[in-house]
Amino acid sequence: MRTYLLSAILLLELLSPAIAQRRDYLVTIKTPYGPVQAVLFDQTPKHKANFVKLVKAHFYDGVLFHRVIPQFMIQGGDPKSKGAEAGAPLGSGDVGYKVPAEFHTGLFHRRGALAAARDNNPEKASSGCQFYIVQGKVYTDSTLAPQLKRAGRMPTDEQKNVYKTEGGTPWLDGNYTVFGQVISGLAAVDSIAVRPRNAANRPLSDVAMTMTVRKISKKKIRRRYGYVFPAF
Repeated sequence: MRTYLLSAILLLELLSPAIAQRRDYLVTIKTPYGPVQAVLFDQTPKHKANFVKLVKAHFYDGVLFHRVIPQFMIQGGDPKSKGAEAGAPLGSGDVGYKVPAEFHTGLFHRRGALAAARDNNPEKASSGCQFYIVQGKVYTDSTLAPQLKRAGRMPTDEQKNVYKTEGGTPWLDGNYTVFGQVISGLAAVDSIAVRPRNAANRPLSDVAMTMTVRKISKKKIRRRYGYVFPAF
């Protein structure tokens, strides 16, 4: 009996990494316009671990989407925005550290991309807490070409096609780290992006968020949201 028990334990230890790979984090951002669900990429492990850590610590609860630009993106994560006075300038808050850039050629600024904001540091290191979600717009060959000149890298033909069908913000590629993807709730992103705003692009009415994260099976994510995890 003891031999069988030890064999079973050993088998579980061998299988545990494979079992773990079948599950992943699902982030839910609750907004006044509905929930937004996103997955985080294994290809950007530093950003993934940092974001999960902050969400589990309830860092984002009560924080605002403080910068919104239609056909571009919605930005949040400034801790100074929690309880900020109406009209106060926002965007300078941080957590006292940066996350090293994690660029990956397979991850790009398509519609719904979850990416890290940053300042103008030469290493292109990310803010430790501020992020944005791409709303973007759809491009044609003629309108896409000048945007690619501003990008930090050239997208693949497949990625160009996504920009011409789904939309995105191609000039940010290679300049800001994409570390996740919205898989449900883009209508809420669209609603936030068009909120009336002031000259600094802060919404005139506060758009607060709360955030949760939990691990569920990738199979359930595929079935429920139709999302296929990247294999690169």
